[in-house]
Amino acid sequence: MFNIFATGKSGLTAYQEKLDYLSNDLVNSTTTGYKSTDVGFKDLLTESLNRNGTPLVDKSSVTGTGVKLGVNYATNEQGNLLITGQKTDLAIDGKGYFALTQASGNIVYTRDGSFKIDSSGSLVDTNGAKVYVEYENGFSEGNPALDSKNISIDKDGGISTQVDGNEVKIGKIPIFTAIGDKSFNPLGNSYFTPASDAQVTLSNDYNVVQGALEGSNVNTAEVFSDVILTQRAFQLSSKAITTADDLWSMINSMR
Repeated sequence: MFNIFATGKSGLTAYQEKLDYLSNDLVNSTTTGYKSTDVGFKDLLTESLNRNGTPLVDKSSVTGTGVKLGVNYATNEQGNLLITGQKTDLAIDGKGYFALTQASGNIVYTRDGSFKIDSSGSLVDTNGAKVYVEYENGFSEGNPALDSKNISIDKDGGISTQVDGNEVKIGKIPIFTAIGDKSFNPLGNSYFTPASDAQVTLSNDYNVVQGALEGSNVNTAEVFSDVILTQRAFQLSSKAITTADDLWSMINSMR
C-alpha cells in the first residue's frame, strides 16, 4: 500500500517538471533561434511481487515503483526565417550551429544569429560572446576592425569588409554540427552544448543568410495539446494517491 503513495508522488513530480518545460516553450515561442524541448520519461526500479504469504501464479511477476523525467533534448526542426535587413543578423538555412566563445573561455553553440559589432571591431552576440571566425590572408580578430555598414557575409559564411578602399575576404564563420539527432543539449539563453558522447564536426548542409534571423520552432498548437495531456496524467497520479488514502481510511475504520 505504501508503494502506491510513492508511485503516485513520483508521477506528480515528473509531470509537474514536464509542465514547466512546456511552459518555457510557450514563453519562448517568439524567441530568436529557440528550439522547443523534447522531454522523455524513465521507469524507476522494479521490484518482485514474490513475497512470503503472497499467492502468485507467476513467481516472476514484478511491479514498477514510479517514473522520473528523462534527459531533455532540443528538437532540431528549423524555424521560419525572418528578414531584418540588418547586416550583422545571420540565419542558418539548414543544419548546424554558430560557435561562440564566452568571456570565461567556454565554447557554446547557438542558432540565434542576432549579432553586432563590439567596440574592438569583433562580431559578438547580445551577451558579448564572440562569434568563432576562422581568419585567413594574414588577418586576425580586430585586424581589421569590422564595420556593421561594410560587412558582407556570403552563403558559405565567408566574411568580407573594406580594407584600404577594397572589399577583401578576411575569413569565414564555420558552421558546426554533431553526429546524431540529440547531440546538443540546451543551456539557456539559446545556447547549446554537445552531449558527452557527441562528436562535433563541420556542417556541409547549410546556407548562411545575411540580414535574416531564424524564428522559434515552437508549435504553439502542439504544445497546448501536450499541456492538456500532461495535466490529465498529473490528475491521474493525484487520483492514485487519493484512492490509496481512501483505502487506508476504510481499513482503519474496520472493527
